[in-house]
Amino acid sequence: MTLNDIYIRDPYILPYNGTYYMYGKTLLQQKGFCVYQSTDLVHWSEPQTVFTPPADFWADRDFWAPEVHVFGGAFYLFASFKAEGKCRATQIFKAASPCGPFVPLTKEGITPKDWECLDGTLYVDKKGKPHIVFCHEWAQIGDGTVCEMELSDDLTTAVSEPRLLWKASDHAAVVDLRADSTTKVTDGPFLVRAENGELLCIWSSFGKNGYMELVARSDNGDIDGHWRIDDEPLSAQHGGHGMIFRAFDGKDRFVMHCPNDHPRERAVLFELVQQDGKLRLK
Repeated sequence: MTLNDIYIRDPYILPYNGTYYMYGKTLLQQKGFCVYQSTDLVHWSEPQTVFTPPADFWADRDFWAPEVHVFGGAFYLFASFKAEGKCRATQIFKAASPCGPFVPLTKEGITPKDWECLDGTLYVDKKGKPHIVFCHEWAQIGDGTVCEMELSDDLTTAVSEPRLLWKASDHAAVVDLRADSTTKVTDGPFLVRAENGELLCIWSSFGKNGYMELVARSDNGDIDGHWRIDDEPLSAQHGGHGMIFRAFDGKDRFVMHCPNDHPRERAVLFELVQQDGKLRLK
């Protein structure tokens, strides 16, 4: 298969040991996650299941935004879930292989239980401490935010209170999702270290042309700095929820789903160019 053959939202590509592993929200599994594999970013395998919820799993809907990180010699799946009467949450799972099977580290999500949260991602600070960066959802608070919490070394416990990094309304180009109310979206944070040492976080919201990808940067090069958002979007072509990875040819790539229209979403790849900490799609 090629990327044109694969319906996917929120694509996440993990390069590992000569193979690219692509995770995301697909039509194939409404309750579970699969992975596609490639060695050239052009031809992709048939999907392989990496997570199926156990019978007593707490969530029954909205299995969203899976991404897999390598940390401490193991593979960790971060994904978002929802159940009737319970807030949406990001939960963390562990496996010995990028192909799973992934098993829950905890009984329920790790994000605050009374917050509607989604799109958690892993960041490891300069001291080697893990953090979860996630969105406090606009559906609950109106003006969506990006927040972070420090985690225990085994990723099972939040060891700090949530800290606000920025709000959707902090960028002038972000528009209301609904015309009848003030609702601004934050989606899909992903952190990356720029070649000049700056810490950047790409994230998505809605602008006048639809879904877009924005870049925030920390003023001290780590998660505990003050964050500001670049004026120019990384992409404003009605696609988003992207991430950045270093391909095996040594070049950086950016992947997102585009367009943001169901069911036409596909993973779209770009070469990423950096200059003095600024990102540009080639």
